[in-house]
Amino acid sequence: MSPQARSGTQLPEGLLPICEVAHQTGVNPATLRGWERRFGLIQPQRTTRGLRLYDAEQIIRIRQILVWLEQGVNISQVSGLLQGPQQAAEPTGASWVEQQQLWLSRIEEFNERALDDYFNQAIALYSAETLCRHLLWPVLEQLQLRWSGPIRRRLEQVFFLPWLRINLGTRVYHSNRLLNGPPLLTLNLSDHVMEPGLWLCAWLASNTGCPVRVIDWSIPVADLSLAISRIGPRAVLLYGNETLEPGYLGRLFDAVDCPQLLCGHAVSIRPEERVVLPNLHLASNPLAALHCLRQLGVLDGP
Repeated sequence: MSPQARSGTQLPEGLLPICEVAHQTGVNPATLRGWERRFGLIQPQRTTRGLRLYDAEQIIRIRQILVWLEQGVNISQVSGLLQGPQQAAEPTGASWVEQQQLWLSRIEEFNERALDDYFNQAIALYSAETLCRHLLWPVLEQLQLRWSGPIRRRLEQVFFLPWLRINLGTRVYHSNRLLNGPPLLTLNLSDHVMEPGLWLCAWLASNTGCPVRVIDWSIPVADLSLAISRIGPRAVLLYGNETLEPGYLGRLFDAVDCPQLLCGHAVSIRPEERVVLPNLHLASNPLAALHCLRQLGVLDGP
């Protein structure tokens, strides 16, 4: 689809609307507006109706911002780095570590309002991929270690996992309302609902402009075949962290003719099963799954 078609208007040559820039860079429009309003990092042109238009120089600048953020630089430091390396300190991930600790403290306190505020502020400034890499996934890894210790902290799980599912699921739902075409079907292989890795996969894919359907309960093989026939997905992503029974994946994918991806710790369990499933792709975590789905052409790359 052309930039003109996306925006619904005739555009000056060489200028792109915010929806097209978001499509090309992977940075959602709300984040682009936040970079402009709060930090002055980008300066789009405006039409007489106030619509933002971006030229090639601004798109290059957006990609430079993404590079710094992916290296762990705080958004407030990016402006100095863009002006030249001689005027800024070396990038550091310290600010992300501080944010991780803030999240862990608020989770320990069951402070839902603070987490809401942290998340809303973060998604207004960072791409979903950056947030997953530097904040959400590291926090989850630390929580999993904490929850598997001698003090199991069951209350933390009961508090945080529903919070995460609601926040990610709500954004996937609203994104789906604006998208058309075959969805990515994501399926939980675990008997435990609210698998956080599954919801991170769904949220990351949704932020690329792909519709996503989430089945958060483990279902029988026959039911998956029925779901695939009715949903018609562009790909199927399975998420699991537990041992799979022998032959399960073979039966599951017997009638699946779209791309297949297994994600989670299950990829390292029973590797001999994969010998008979040459079309099954593997990813150890949600970020790896995002990369794999892009390589397969299931998702648009930024």
